[in-house]
Amino acid sequence: MIRARTLLALWLLAAGPAAAQDAATLVADRMFLTGTGTLTAEGHVEVFFEGARLTAAAIVYDPASDNLTIRGPVTLDDGRGVLLMADGATLSREMTDGILDSARMVINQQMQIASNRVVREAGRYTRMERVVASACEVCPSNPVPLWEIRAERVTHDQEERQLYFDHAQFRVIGVPIFYAPWLRMPDPTLDRATGFLLPGIRSTSNLGVGVKVPYFITLGDSRDVTLTPYLSGRTTTLEFRYRQAYVNGRVEVEGAVSRDDVLPDETRGYLFGTGSFALPDNFQLTGELRIVSDPAYLLDYGVSDDDRLRSGIDITRTRRNEYILGSIANYHSIREGEGNTTTPTALGALVYERRFAPAYLGGEGGFRFQTNGFYRPSDVDIDTNGDGVADGRDVARASIGLDWRRNWVSDGGLVFSGMFDVTSSFYAISQDAAFPGTVTRSTASLGAELRWPLIKAGADGAAHVLEPVAQIVWSPESSETVPNEDSSLVEFDEGNLFSLDRFAGLDLREEGLRTNLGLAWTRYDPEGWNLSLAGGRVFRSRDLGQFTESSGLAGTASDWLVSGQVQTPGGLNFVGRALFADDLSLTRNSLALAWQTPDYGVTAGYLMLESDLAEDRPEDTQEVTLAGYWQMSEGWRGRFEGRHDFTADRTGFAGLGFEYRTECALIDLSLSRRFTSSTSVTPTTDFNLSVTLGGIGSGYDGRSYRRTCAR
Repeated sequence: MIRARTLLALWLLAAGPAAAQDAATLVADRMFLTGTGTLTAEGHVEVFFEGARLTAAAIVYDPASDNLTIRGPVTLDDGRGVLLMADGATLSREMTDGILDSARMVINQQMQIASNRVVREAGRYTRMERVVASACEVCPSNPVPLWEIRAERVTHDQEERQLYFDHAQFRVIGVPIFYAPWLRMPDPTLDRATGFLLPGIRSTSNLGVGVKVPYFITLGDSRDVTLTPYLSGRTTTLEFRYRQAYVNGRVEVEGAVSRDDVLPDETRGYLFGTGSFALPDNFQLTGELRIVSDPAYLLDYGVSDDDRLRSGIDITRTRRNEYILGSIANYHSIREGEGNTTTPTALGALVYERRFAPAYLGGEGGFRFQTNGFYRPSDVDIDTNGDGVADGRDVARASIGLDWRRNWVSDGGLVFSGMFDVTSSFYAISQDAAFPGTVTRSTASLGAELRWPLIKAGADGAAHVLEPVAQIVWSPESSETVPNEDSSLVEFDEGNLFSLDRFAGLDLREEGLRTNLGLAWTRYDPEGWNLSLAGGRVFRSRDLGQFTESSGLAGTASDWLVSGQVQTPGGLNFVGRALFADDLSLTRNSLALAWQTPDYGVTAGYLMLESDLAEDRPEDTQEVTLAGYWQMSEGWRGRFEGRHDFTADRTGFAGLGFEYRTECALIDLSLSRRFTSSTSVTPTTDFNLSVTLGGIGSGYDGRSYRRTCAR
């Protein structure tokens, strides 16, 4: 076998300098010249020219016509995502123009177009006649694709990355579905193009059966808008989405305007917007806007199940030892029974936190400065709605704090720690008769801790870590009473068992002398089986009445805290946490289970809470949530989800869905039922169907689902 690079180079030099400057590279087993200058290459022929690659059984170059006559099988890869295969071809020397016989074109390894005759023009257009186009794999045992487009003519514009069909017929499993005299669609290499997107079907018991027909409009390289009419017998809705990208960020706005039979004489709708920008010196600006016409709209149209809508602007910067936050926000509640005049709707905050290493004390210190503002629209200075807070109370707070912690390790492995926290706050209070205009309060906490981590290696290679912990904390009692805006809910868990303060915010601070005791055991298995258990309790010298009964922290001795976690190499993860009274009765319990495998998965959660009027929970709560999926067969995947309230003995939500994926299509079918009801929301059943085709634009890439034909 003789490579012909040297012979080709000599022939090109003989042809003249101009030819040599834009010469192609040809590799073949055999090559010879005739007296007329015709060059013939045979056997494993490959030609490379300006990123394009041609393979064939033989190539004959005629200098008189400056054309290539090619014997197949022929494969032409233009280097830009388009692959042409044919039995034979006649092409220009640059391989940009010519005719291919019995050809097939593959675009971006997805869309395939077969034709008896393909014409290449100007290196840009590929014209085909009597074609079949599809992104589906076709096997001899099943020659009918899931979907296909048959047309008299197809033109592919490689620069615009568009496909133009004349007299197109769309078929599903060989059955004609619709006909279009002219059809345009983007090829798979194009990310964005103006035109219709595939429609979707939605049916609800409130709005009836409707169809959504989205139309996508490009507004340059950095902007686009999508308009989606939603039409049914009971609603006329126009949905929209606008997106714009900037050098340092992006903005997205979506919304809808509706006239429907749910509220017949009203115009309904919503408007959501988000934005994010990178600012100088590593600051990040984020903003959001969330407005809705009425409390039921978001649920009626399947937009969101949020019941508190936040609109605001945040500026943040996070570094290894520093955090800065500036925030202004407005909250609008659409919860039943929660008014927007007597709850804080406007909030502002400025936070600066820094960690440092004290020069003389050692260990790690922290400095924080924080301001907060809470505004209620009401101008009533007493509590008229019975929630324990003056209806119009407005509060501004500025706080400054310093904390420190240092560890010492003995020769025997004992870890002794010392720590303190000091905070001073200034309050400006208006429209609350229970408080003076200003209040200043200082709090402090001083603590000491002893840990003894014990490690043992088992005969099976597993490692066991046993760690008893004892901590004593003292905080002076304060006679100053301040408004409580940020510490109304308390969680007692293994994360704050050894905290100096267990309140979530700064308005309430844990006081008095208390002892925190705990024990943790963890088992690490080299095969991936990990198990951890932890438990503890808090003892107080005196009950100051700071905590509610349901928190588990009331009295001189808290409830018993027990938590555990199990992880297995098979994808199982279980986490449980419970609070027990002295008589071993459960006062609070939460369980979470997740089991994920490629073929199936399930997540489940259980929550039990005692009633507590201080936490706006008049009844006991017991709720279970369940969600999962399973791979039923190749391509078919099912999913389910649900939520059941045992206290009310009713199901809040249930849903079932099926998804079918192939290399050329994604079909998603879902059915759900919302059982909850209120004065503004009624139980609703939703049905949704959406279809996405592969190979049309870049909306769905099914190459990872490509099948292999059975032999």
